[in-house]
Amino acid sequence: MTKVLVIGACGQLGFELTLALRKLHGSENVIASDIRKGQEELMNDSFEVLDAMNKMDIIHLVKKHNITQIYHLAAVLSAKGEKNPGFAWDLNMGSLSNVLEVAKEYQLDKIYWPSSIAVFGPNTPQNNTPQNCIMDPNTVYGITKQAGERWCEYYFNKYGVDVRSLRYPGLIGYKTMPGGGTTDYAVDIYYKALQERKFECFLSANTALPMMYMDDAVKATIDLMQADASNIKIHSSYNISAISFTPEQISTSIKKYIPDFEISYKPDFRQNIADSWPNSIDDSKARNDWGWYHQYDLDKMTEEILKGLKEMLSIEENQ
Repeated sequence: MTKVLVIGACGQLGFELTLALRKLHGSENVIASDIRKGQEELMNDSFEVLDAMNKMDIIHLVKKHNITQIYHLAAVLSAKGEKNPGFAWDLNMGSLSNVLEVAKEYQLDKIYWPSSIAVFGPNTPQNNTPQNCIMDPNTVYGITKQAGERWCEYYFNKYGVDVRSLRYPGLIGYKTMPGGGTTDYAVDIYYKALQERKFECFLSANTALPMMYMDDAVKATIDLMQADASNIKIHSSYNISAISFTPEQISTSIKKYIPDFEISYKPDFRQNIADSWPNSIDDSKARNDWGWYHQYDLDKMTEEILKGLKEMLSIEENQ
């Protein structure tokens, strides 16, 4: 029987992925964990407080719940990482090392660990960035993701650990607040559009970045983990993509539903980070190897988010 431990379940991706995994495997078979207690919806079923920097705590939960798979999502993201690079390195690399060692020692079936387009850098081809190319990240987050990819491939080749990974683009959802990433403007903009009808963007109007709606990200993750091992050809991390757009383009999409919405621009240090990342991603390896495909374009995503946010915010206002 599949028994899943999600580390970092209270984060933006972790929350929605945990709920999807519980639908797939049954609530009793998916243990959510984080360093703090989280959303009530997560707490209604199995939840454990866990410090992923403590290997013995991970081992304790693996034994307690007979865990067979770990989804390790805990990390310090790009913008926050630049404010405390030493801590970002220690957490991102130390926790991954712990999970890989536990997987090896206890012969777990599968491990999932997310990488990011942050592994790319100023000398990476910016358009239709290929799976294999120059990677010269210039943020501590990107450096940890690049190093993490090497560790994942090493543990597969050296110890046979079935670890799988995706290089996520910017992830856009509305059910949790963003966690300090450079692409987070594309989450916050929808809140501001509904609540204030205006938004000040920390990136310039024509900064194109690869993006993905959260439902597609969850789908991609589960599809990868359910794929037959013989179809997994890349054991560092797969390029994955859906849509690319600029702040100006997302603003235009929002105006189709909120005509009086206004956007202004005040680029900050995150502009330099965004400028070093690709404009678009070639994810043909994922599409060919295990059948990845996305379902949401920009306008479909905008419609879905605004509809969901209206319902969520009205519920909060009535409480």
